[in-house]
Amino acid sequence: MTSTNLPPQPTSQDRALLRTTLLKLTAGQKILCAVVIAVVALVWYDLLNRLVEFGRGINYEGLHALGARVVTLLKEYNPFFWWAVVALCTLIIAYFLYGFVRAALNRARARHLREETVQMLATRLSEPAREVLRWSWRDPREPLTVGDLQRTAAELRNGRYAKITLARRQAALLADAPSAPAGAKDLPSV
Repeated sequence: MTSTNLPPQPTSQDRALLRTTLLKLTAGQKILCAVVIAVVALVWYDLLNRLVEFGRGINYEGLHALGARVVTLLKEYNPFFWWAVVALCTLIIAYFLYGFVRAALNRARARHLREETVQMLATRLSEPAREVLRWSWRDPREPLTVGDLQRTAAELRNGRYAKITLARRQAALLADAPSAPAGAKDLPSV
């Protein structure tokens, strides 16, 4: 097959256009997530220092009724206890931050595209890139979403257009193939 017979492929301009469009559509959520994470991290850093300092200031001498050995053990393992509390709280905060970020990204992914954005993409994307966008659009009865564009960008990077054209060629071969005669022996699989 010569290079003139190859079907057109999505271009780097298609990928760049999708990347900049997605950046414009998701920048707000990304900035919000970064600001929230930074603020929570700063506040938690201040609080964890206060918590550790509080732990250092605890006096276990009032527990002398438990014995000198117990008081000595409490004093010795006191810093480890407070750092374990800090680690546990850090994991809990990280879990909630992760949930916040996932929810924000899911909201952004579910946001419908404005008609102007779809019009701009329809006029500036090449036909192969539009084909991948149509393939990525999960339900054409629903409006296109940011998630559909994200999937399109990922599929363009992974060579989806070549897979679509290969599937079409294979479907055409199967549709045009003559029927096997009745009683024909099964052929070995390839």
